[in-house]
Amino acid sequence: MMQNIKLSGYIQQCILCFALLFSGSVKAQVQTTKTLSLDTILQRIDQQNIKLKAYALRGKGFEYRAKAATAWMAPMVGAGTFMTPYPGQKLMDDNDKGSLMFNLEQEIPNPSKQRANKQFIQSQSATEEAKRAVDLNELRAQAKSLYYTWIVAANRIKLLEENDKVISSMKQLEAIRYEYNQSQLSNVFKAEAQLEENRNMQRMQEAEIARSRAWLNSLMNVPGNTMFDIDTTYQPQFRLEASLDTSLLADRRKDIQKMNADLQTMRFGIETMKQERKPDFKIRFDHMTPLGKMMPNAYSVMGMVSIPVAPWSSKMYKNETKAMQLELAAMQQERQGMLLESQGMLYGMQQEIINMEERIKKISDKVIPALQRSMDANFQAYRENKQQLPAVLADWEALNMMQNTLLDEKLKLYLMFVNYEKELYK
Repeated sequence: MMQNIKLSGYIQQCILCFALLFSGSVKAQVQTTKTLSLDTILQRIDQQNIKLKAYALRGKGFEYRAKAATAWMAPMVGAGTFMTPYPGQKLMDDNDKGSLMFNLEQEIPNPSKQRANKQFIQSQSATEEAKRAVDLNELRAQAKSLYYTWIVAANRIKLLEENDKVISSMKQLEAIRYEYNQSQLSNVFKAEAQLEENRNMQRMQEAEIARSRAWLNSLMNVPGNTMFDIDTTYQPQFRLEASLDTSLLADRRKDIQKMNADLQTMRFGIETMKQERKPDFKIRFDHMTPLGKMMPNAYSVMGMVSIPVAPWSSKMYKNETKAMQLELAAMQQERQGMLLESQGMLYGMQQEIINMEERIKKISDKVIPALQRSMDANFQAYRENKQQLPAVLADWEALNMMQNTLLDEKLKLYLMFVNYEKELYK
């Protein structure tokens, strides 16, 4: 008997230890699930996204290429014979044996050409930075869309949980009434079907949250199954720009800044092409050691210069310069057209956002409260056995549909915010 008591006490202690360990692991798991704000996610995307890191590497590569642009070509060294007769030829004297020849040749590039080419290559690094800003703006828009979708899905789950309570109470009341022959069995099945449909909708929203979480993880360059939560109480705000002149857009839009960098690169390219009219240089040194004993050692030093102003060579860089200048003018016209098109688009988007905000306000302040009062009145009458389930379900479906419509409209509004900001800073 005492052994059984001791054994049961030992078992109870083991169970208590396992329970404490399990609760501790659960608490640790809960504590590791962090809540990330939108700003934190955007900051991590800026710092950790793989695609954005590639631009920094390309920019660094252009810096090294710019350093390489000022290098000289390697010297050329040669060795051979000079004025050596073919075998079998009759030699008149010892001087006809020829010489051994050693050659050293070095090209000397024009410094002006090298400086222009260096500036041209360095400007491409700025273009890579501008491309990164364009892609960052795109990734920020994606992250905001996913974040807002998650917020709406979480709010929809809260609504579905409230619906679950309401439908469950209807089902219980119908089951009690059926026992007393005050209701039909079909009403119980209707409530049960509505309850399962509501739970299926809840599962769909949970899947939407899981999709948003996985996608945000990929944008932050972390494993897709990393668990984290977001601030579902966050309310996106729209800030109306008082003026959208082209100078403001030129300062804010990343694609315009990229085009500015492209234009600057094109200007440096034109300057590089103009430098082709300047000459290049070459120096050559030859040393001859005669094969005959009567001839002294000799050398030859020669300096050479190119003549790019010759008509058959000048037409290349002249025509190429003209073509690049025309392309530069076309890019400037394209830039102005992009600014005007963006200006009109943003004004239109502002009006759409204002109209959508007014529509949401009407639904939230007028329509849903009226449907809620109707639902409450019918539900109270239903509890007092003065109303039938189909009428209550009809009111509930109308209210639920309008509440979901409100969430749909809010999501559309939030995505309008995203598209507006994306276009403003594109």
